[in-house]
Amino acid sequence: MDLFACFQLLLLSHLFTVNCSPGPLLDVVVDRYDIPKVCPREVEIEDFVRYHFNGTFFEDGKKFDSSYDRDKAFISQVGLGRLIAGMDRGLLGMCVNERRRVIVPPHLAYGSIGTGGIIPPDAVLVYDVLLLDIWNEKDKVEIRTLSKPASCRRTTAASDFVRYHYNGTLLSGELFDSSYSRNATYDTYLGQGDLIKGMDEGLLGMCVGERRLIIVPPFLAYGENGYGTMIPPQATLVFEVLMVDVFNPKDDVTVEAKEVPKGCTRTTVTGDYIRYHYNGTFQDGTVFDSSYQRNSTYNTYIGMGYVIQGMDKALQGLCIGEKRRVVIPPHLAYGEKGVGDFIPGSAVLVFDIHVIDFHNPKDPVNIKVTHKPQECNMRSEADDLIQYRYNSPSAVHSATLDQYDSPSVTTLGANNVILGLEEGLRGMCVGERREVVIPPHFGHGENEAGVVPRSAVLFFELELVELQKGVPEGYMFVWVGDGPDPLFPAMDLDGDKQVPLEEFSLFIRLQVQGGKGRLRPGIDVDSIIKDMFDNQDRNKDGKIVEDELTVTEDKGSKQARDEL
Repeated sequence: MDLFACFQLLLLSHLFTVNCSPGPLLDVVVDRYDIPKVCPREVEIEDFVRYHFNGTFFEDGKKFDSSYDRDKAFISQVGLGRLIAGMDRGLLGMCVNERRRVIVPPHLAYGSIGTGGIIPPDAVLVYDVLLLDIWNEKDKVEIRTLSKPASCRRTTAASDFVRYHYNGTLLSGELFDSSYSRNATYDTYLGQGDLIKGMDEGLLGMCVGERRLIIVPPFLAYGENGYGTMIPPQATLVFEVLMVDVFNPKDDVTVEAKEVPKGCTRTTVTGDYIRYHYNGTFQDGTVFDSSYQRNSTYNTYIGMGYVIQGMDKALQGLCIGEKRRVVIPPHLAYGEKGVGDFIPGSAVLVFDIHVIDFHNPKDPVNIKVTHKPQECNMRSEADDLIQYRYNSPSAVHSATLDQYDSPSVTTLGANNVILGLEEGLRGMCVGERREVVIPPHFGHGENEAGVVPRSAVLFFELELVELQKGVPEGYMFVWVGDGPDPLFPAMDLDGDKQVPLEEFSLFIRLQVQGGKGRLRPGIDVDSIIKDMFDNQDRNKDGKIVEDELTVTEDKGSKQARDEL
């Protein structure tokens, strides 16, 4: 029985007894007893290999050498005589992570001489081999795209700063490092020697959100020295990379208009105060903040350093209602430090913003007449009692105030409405319609008011429904032009030298009907006249005589004038 047949039987010796007298072995015998399911590459002549082995004598199984004992894999080149001839042949066609047993006859090992007292003459050698790595001097960085986002705004280039996650393994699959385990991206510049050469090359042309497998041969990685205890000498490295962020130090803020309302007559400038909603994300789409979640706009001045530099630039030239996407590089955001656990260092920020409103502290109330009746005999002014309809659409502020079907009533100048609305209602004719824009400093200011948020610009559509001319504050009746002189004879309608309440009431009503006098509007007429009469009836005898009226007029005080 020849040696090869004997060896095959020895493999089955646990099943039955083998008794053989082997003859000379003519070639290497290879038993591939553990082959990986996936084998992207097999050992060829001139390839370099890194492997572990146990070396034993075929005759008695005694160990003569082991890389495991030295805790250091063996490294060599195949097929160029750097190994014994039998191992040069026995390693060909091997896959990474394959285990094979190689039996080498003496004439393909150390022959009839042996070596160094370790290998005797004519020894048949058995090597149990585990292949860990394969590479060739002609190898290049291998890039396999695992996934790529549907859209890619830009790709990485030399001099860019990138943030990426990775799992780093040896070619055998053994993990040596992972950014995920540290819960922090790896951040670096490309093409400036901060990375191993293979990674500098492998990371080029990536999109944010792209996943790649980058296989780096040893001479483009850590070469003969390896790296500490993590990466052995001459190790091929495999990086599974997720690109999280990319920017260039020369990048400026980029702005993409998503929605611009028609008829925009004014845009934001430095010094304006703006209210806007936003979603803030990183380039990979991860949300780090949102005003919508708080149900509250972000309010700030523009161009005055209250927000990050990039946002100050991006908020220029906006219309009310406009939506835009803003991409801000780190040097115009939070830089290398970031913000605690909220925003990592060197993060590019993406804001999708929606402008709710803006104003300038110097803005006046803006009034636009949309309809004016042909006849306008009276205009509203201070002290007038008016009825008006209004509608406040949500185009400017976040809530709709609609009172168009049920008119509101107010006295102008009585501080019953906000200053801006007061101004917008003055000088109107009955039937006139206006559009009024009121900045916060003429509205509710920094305070909330019901559904109206703080610092809101208000927009009103107004229509004056009814106008009753009024009297100054503190007055109950005023003359239109000059009153009768002397007054008492005019009041004494029956000439009996005394004026009871009924006669006084008739006199006042006649003056109002004749357009010669005006009562305070909005108050019961009988009540006003009764108050006026009581003020003149000094002795409370139920009638006014000339002396009482004369005394009141002679005082010339505001009280006396208010009384009549």
